[in-house]
Amino acid sequence: MSKFSFFKTSMPKSRKADYHLGCLDGSVFMDFNLSKDKRIYLKRISFDGYGCCELGTSHKLDKEGSKEFVTMIGKELLDQEAIEIFLKKIIKMNEEEIWKDALKEYELIEK
Repeated sequence: MSKFSFFKTSMPKSRKADYHLGCLDGSVFMDFNLSKDKRIYLKRISFDGYGCCELGTSHKLDKEGSKEFVTMIGKELLDQEAIEIFLKKIIKMNEEEIWKDALKEYELIEK
C-alpha cells in the first residue's frame, strides 16, 4: 500500500484543471490537464508550508502512459501503487519546474 494515500478531489473554479489529486492527508494537491493531443501534463502542484507552484512549461506523459493514467483516474478506487509510479514519473520529468525542497520534504523525489 502506498504511504501517500492518493485521492481524487475537486478544486474551486479559480483552479481549473481536468484532474485533481491529493495525497498525504491533503498536504499535497496536484492538478493535471489533458492536452489536445491526448497527453497528460502536470499543471500545478501545491504543498502545505510552500504554497502553489504553477508550472510554466510541463513535460507530458507519452500517449500510452496518458491513456493509462486517464483510465486509472476514472476508476472508483485508485490503484495506489500504480498512481504513485505515474506521479513520481511525471514529477521527475518536471522537477526543474517544481520546488526541490518541497519535493524532498514530502518524499515525492529521492532525497
